[in-house]
Amino acid sequence: EVQLVESGGGMVQPGGSLRLSCEASGFPFSRYDMSWTRQAPGTGPEWVSAINAGGDSTYYADSVKGRFTISRDNAKNTLYLQMNSLKPEDTALYYCARSTFVRFIGGRYYSDYDKVGQGTQVTVSS
Repeated sequence: EVQLVESGGGMVQPGGSLRLSCEASGFPFSRYDMSWTRQAPGTGPEWVSAINAGGDSTYYADSVKGRFTISRDNAKNTLYLQMNSLKPEDTALYYCARSTFVRFIGGRYYSDYDKVGQGTQVTVSS
């Protein structure tokens, strides 16, 4: 059974940092691109970042570029998202997702997701 379990969320003040983790099991983690997405209350899902299977190519939404860093440890079957300089607009439920049908359109990364975790809440507030 494929499982994606996120952790590391919490409440932080603006300008603070958090590191999210996603432990994967039940599939060959090192063969898949992985993504982070988020959804704030009353809004649709927003893609945040992705990383290729080998971990040597990363992609970011403009809204988080320069502040967030995605990484992975294939030996530990774990995906990470380091979030720095957090803003109130980063408040959302953050999901780890297994990417499928990866394609590039106009130089931008797009993918579908066939497995998504249960999410971890990030709240940025003073």
